[in-house]
Amino acid sequence: MYHEMSIAGLKRQLPICKVTDDLYIGAFIMFSDVEITKRCAEELLKKVPEFDVLITAEAKGIPLCYEMARQADTDQYVVARKGPKLYMDDILYTDVDSITTDHIQTLCIGRKERDMLEGKRVLIVDDVISTGESLKSIENLVNRAGGNIVGACAVLAEGEAADRTDIIFLEKLPVFNSDGTVKE
Repeated sequence: MYHEMSIAGLKRQLPICKVTDDLYIGAFIMFSDVEITKRCAEELLKKVPEFDVLITAEAKGIPLCYEMARQADTDQYVVARKGPKLYMDDILYTDVDSITTDHIQTLCIGRKERDMLEGKRVLIVDDVISTGESLKSIENLVNRAGGNIVGACAVLAEGEAADRTDIIFLEKLPVFNSDGTVKE
């Protein structure tokens, strides 16, 4: 089953995937789709407030965050990693319970990333905002690093997230029943 939608003026077929017996989601994957990544970055940059640095969580938001930084002509973006790396020191950790992962994950940033965020206007970037759990985790890291969050954006706002007024997004993504119909 697929859900066809227009995203940043481009038609895409999103596979409908099971989360629970009574909840299915449309999987939006930007990996390997340069056209959609470039177009979504361009459209989001028209809507977001001024920022100094971008941040996203590993991994699906990375192409979008990079492309937004490139188009904004800045080299300032941070990736909150899913685990510490050997080169990271003075690490901040937070947990995240994402709808698309079957277990609690950890996000972390090191001293280099903390220094990039401290005292800066920070824009949070994601591919899809659904429950808001990933967003809360990144907000936690940015706040603890001393950054000033100026906004949060995503390509798609899924389900009830589309009713939020504190996020910027391009399109609403419904959630689905097991037969592929939109859940009311």
